Amino acid sequence: MRVDIWSDISCPWCFIGKARFEQALADFAHHEAVEVVHRSFELDPHLTQTRPTTGEEHAKKYGMTPAQAREAEEGIARVAKEEGLGYLVDHRDHGNTFDMHRLLHLAATRGVADELLSLFYEGNFATARSIYEPTHQIELAVRAGLDEDEVRAVLADERAYAGQVRKDEAEAARLGVTGVPFFVVDGKYGLSGAQPTEAFAEVLERAWADRETSLTVVGGAADGGCDAEGACDLPSPRR
Repeated sequence: MRVDIWSDISCPWCFIGKARFEQALADFAHHEAVEVVHRSFELDPHLTQTRPTTGEEHAKKYGMTPAQAREAEEGIARVAKEEGLGYLVDHRDHGNTFDMHRLLHLAATRGVADELLSLFYEGNFATARSIYEPTHQIELAVRAGLDEDEVRAVLADERAYAGQVRKDEAEAARLGVTGVPFFVVDGKYGLSGAQPTEAFAEVLERAWADRETSLTVVGGAADGGCDAEGACDLPSPRR
């Protein structure tokens, strides 16, 4: 059974959704028979310059006061930490993720795409250093198990793996995917957003037991997701 996951490194809910899905998969009785394929999706494909993400930008984007934007970011941080993830508030740069997606396709050919994606998420959300620095990307790719010379060669050639990224994005458009994370289980069941671990577990069981012919979206974005305009859902207020 195969699970395709569309995501972007700049999406906090993709970071959280990956952790929740992996927990469900670890508990799934047939996990050794599941192939996970990470697919490319750019939230901000037209960005050409990297810039710091500020509280003022968040406030303007979501129609909030700076204090409300800060509270919302802290809410996402709380959700991440509940999943055992590191998450720093108000530190990140924001930029184009196309090169990182190209490196993920290189990593897929070497069997380490999942490891590299995790390192990219951690580098973006759990450390203060910019993930958009090529030297940082190279270091993480080497940590994932890639050859440094090969990584540098891919980054130097803008055509390398570009077609694979565009193919993923075209497939997402064909399926009507407008936000991430988006999970397709066995080509038949779609889940949008960072669903609870239990929701992922239920769909894995359903897909294993029931093979139908069409994609069925079985859940909306639960805790959140990010759409194609780069807007991310905010967590519900704490009670």
